[in-house]
Amino acid sequence: MTTTMVLPEVDQQVRVGKSCHFCGAELQRTFVDLGMSPLCETYPSATDLNCGETYYPLHVYVCGKCFLVQLEEYESAENIFSDYAYFSSYSDSWLKHADNYCAKMKSRFGLDENSFVVEVASNDGYLLQYFVQRNIPVLGIEPAANVAKVAVEKGIPTLVKFFGASLAEELVREGRRADLVLGNNVLAQVPNLNDFVEGLQILLKPEGVLTLEFPHLLKLIEHNEFDTIYHEHFSYFSLLTTVKIMEAHGLKVFDVEELPSHGGSLRVFACRADAETHQIDVNVARVIAEEEKAGLGTPEGYEAFAQQVKATKLALLDLLLNAAREGKKVAGYGAPGKSATLLHYCGIGKDLIEYTVDRSPYKQGRFLPGTHIPIYHPDRISETKPDYVVILPWNLKNEILEQLQYIREWGGRFIVPIPSATIL
Repeated sequence: MTTTMVLPEVDQQVRVGKSCHFCGAELQRTFVDLGMSPLCETYPSATDLNCGETYYPLHVYVCGKCFLVQLEEYESAENIFSDYAYFSSYSDSWLKHADNYCAKMKSRFGLDENSFVVEVASNDGYLLQYFVQRNIPVLGIEPAANVAKVAVEKGIPTLVKFFGASLAEELVREGRRADLVLGNNVLAQVPNLNDFVEGLQILLKPEGVLTLEFPHLLKLIEHNEFDTIYHEHFSYFSLLTTVKIMEAHGLKVFDVEELPSHGGSLRVFACRADAETHQIDVNVARVIAEEEKAGLGTPEGYEAFAQQVKATKLALLDLLLNAAREGKKVAGYGAPGKSATLLHYCGIGKDLIEYTVDRSPYKQGRFLPGTHIPIYHPDRISETKPDYVVILPWNLKNEILEQLQYIREWGGRFIVPIPSATIL
């Protein structure tokens, strides 16, 4: 199916120039260039508005050797994630997703009070709380102290550290190898990919299971999900490339599930390469075949994306400009990280979206990075009665449509920007 890739004998932390986060090959092929944008999870306060903000290129490359799609590391993970604005527990649908996952893992792998589960990038305990409710011992690892504090208050043991091989070795020395290691939407956020995956392998018991969830590159391309590209995400994964990365670190992918979350994600199941319990499921070959059919195993398969993205931009701008000409009031719903990419690439500011709202108290009273669109409590929508509400976290469209059905009372309508601007 795949050939195990041998990593170059170089220190991955001292890469010079544009080289692949995984295999070290020189990056020469552009996937898409989205211009300049600030860090997407930096929400300035009112007192910060007269200060400058740093913008970085959103120039995305695809490795010609392993086909990992990636950004350069412009800002360190320590600066991005040590104090973070994203709290997973503010999405009801995401909590349900987490609860369902815990139930499935308990049933499938026989987890009980004698098992040990470790989540890397455990955020505010949104997921591990459901293992705790099932009397399964857990440990969270979360580098953002402000977010980890919420998990600890829920009674979830949490280490405030960045994960890598050295931390995994430390846990092993303490006798804390895991039956299940999981990482939801963290693999993309790791600049030192090889150190991170090596740590996952070290932490696993001989027959332990690793699950990783991440947005599926195939769906990103098919649905024009360019706004999921931002500086906090260093890499974007196909299963083809993920298998190569796992194999390079002594892991084998034995199953995969396709999920609707985040516009289309993969849940990859892996174990140690020498594990005897887990046989490779037909799902792995099926998804790889889909990717190969779409051209993700060749450089040519990545060439059309930039034009698709441009078409999506023009469609959204056309819709919002027409609304502005007609004197319509337009607000946003949500202040997700992806909105920074969407708004900056499309050139959308307060002239086209007057304000946005968000359920997170951390973001209320602050402003979107760069555009300085103000963020209010969701009650602002019923107070101002906008003609249109742009759903910025479009991946939560169904949840938000249900929450905001009341805007129909004054004739309000919704705009969904991705995959192409649509009025609902």
